[in-house]
Amino acid sequence: MRWLSPLEPNTRHQSVRTDRLGGVGDWILETSEFREWREGEGGADKAVLFCSGNPGVGKTYLRQVARLFGKKWIRLTARNTSSLVIDRLCDQAGDGDVAVVGLYCDFLAQKEQTITNIMGAILKQLAGRRGIPNDAREAFQIGKREFGGRGLLLGDLMRILRISIASLPQVFICIDALDECLPKHLPELLGSLRYIVRECPRTRIFLTGRPHIKPAIERYFPEAIVRHISPSVEDIRSYMEMRLDMDDEPEAMDNGLRADIVNVVLDKMSDM
Repeated sequence: MRWLSPLEPNTRHQSVRTDRLGGVGDWILETSEFREWREGEGGADKAVLFCSGNPGVGKTYLRQVARLFGKKWIRLTARNTSSLVIDRLCDQAGDGDVAVVGLYCDFLAQKEQTITNIMGAILKQLAGRRGIPNDAREAFQIGKREFGGRGLLLGDLMRILRISIASLPQVFICIDALDECLPKHLPELLGSLRYIVRECPRTRIFLTGRPHIKPAIERYFPEAIVRHISPSVEDIRSYMEMRLDMDDEPEAMDNGLRADIVNVVLDKMSDM
């Protein structure tokens, strides 16, 4: 499994979902775009759902507010949405043969997040659910005898991945923050995902990233469903109420000050 990829997406997912505030962002799961994508109503043409959010819309301001409270802030936009989508899909899949796999791109881990490592991580998650494919096991036995252990080339990796996906009734692939992927890797990553969709039409792909990568998404997936996301007023209010409830000096604030804090932040967000 380590030979397939050194990346451990499950560790990052657990960290993100632990920091998530219950109820915040749930609205995305009820949108027509999400339902159409999840249910496959548009067929292979609608296999990709891309959610984008502008930098600084809610995130920067809330980060400054969180610093005033001396607390780690909670993401209210794309990354929070990715973890919500992954958890909802996992809950709906239950014990069936539907597989949910994914990865969180991170600009701090760009060197490790090569295309082969990303696709290897997806294959590794499928192998953890269904067992290591025979082709991968045979390639490992051959590779470990040669040159101290040769890894798979992307072409061989994609072939094994296609076979693994085709053996399942449906696979959801979720990749967060594509804009944090190295720009030189993005075309190859999108091309690899397009190959999967073409070869395995029952695959659904969920992507998030900043708006500037939207043209690249649409170049590879012209019929992709696109949804802009940003924190709603209720998301921000819930976040503020939670942070105020956790204040370790409650005696320094009366109800009037508490209400003023919430109202000022909401007014500033409206101005932005």
